[in-house]
Amino acid sequence: MMSKIFLSVCVAGISLFALNGKAQQDPYERTRKLMVRQQIESRDIRSKPVLDAMRAVPRHRFVPANYQSEAYRDGPLPIGYGQTISQPYIVALMTELIRPEPGFIVLEIGTGSGYQAAVLAEIVDSVYTIEIVEELGKEATERLRDLHYDNVHVRIGDGYHGWEAAGPFDAIVVTAAANFIPPPLIQQLKEGGRMVIPVGSPFQVQQLKLVEKKNQQVRTENLLPVRFVPFTREND
Repeated sequence: MMSKIFLSVCVAGISLFALNGKAQQDPYERTRKLMVRQQIESRDIRSKPVLDAMRAVPRHRFVPANYQSEAYRDGPLPIGYGQTISQPYIVALMTELIRPEPGFIVLEIGTGSGYQAAVLAEIVDSVYTIEIVEELGKEATERLRDLHYDNVHVRIGDGYHGWEAAGPFDAIVVTAAANFIPPPLIQQLKEGGRMVIPVGSPFQVQQLKLVEKKNQQVRTENLLPVRFVPFTREND
């Protein structure tokens, strides 16, 4: 839920929106809606809050300037420092899998450019996100602030240990491939909570896993093969 109020108007067939009282053109609005229809709805993502969030977040603002024209294509893109912004479908899928609701507090490991955090922030109450690459963390913080995602809190550091002071969390999204599920993240997941995490060796095909915590028991399910950048630790 962004803290801005959008007012859509149409002038000479051009879609405009009012942002903080100033009308600005959104040149990618139509492309973004097409992305959702062709890449996400067509792959059976049905959650209305997720679809609305994917339509709302300006993905082109979360990629380097020289990739903005490719921001809505069906694939990941480099964002610098050896990291990527995930394929739109994967972002939508991981968001839908945690079943986000208003009032949720969500932890994300691997802020990257801030795109996944922004999608979550459209739906839930608060997002706490951790990025180990200092430059990316600073850039994401500034970008999210500029876009008025005031309910996203960014920390630069090792995501293995989670963010205990902000937890426990209704859901956790991990956007980097770990060799195993970090125990601190399981501990910080609320009873009844869900975590989605890619698990497997770096630079190989990994398994996207759904982790559920019920009655103090942890259940995991393999969902589909994926490729994510590796989960980086401070001592790596």
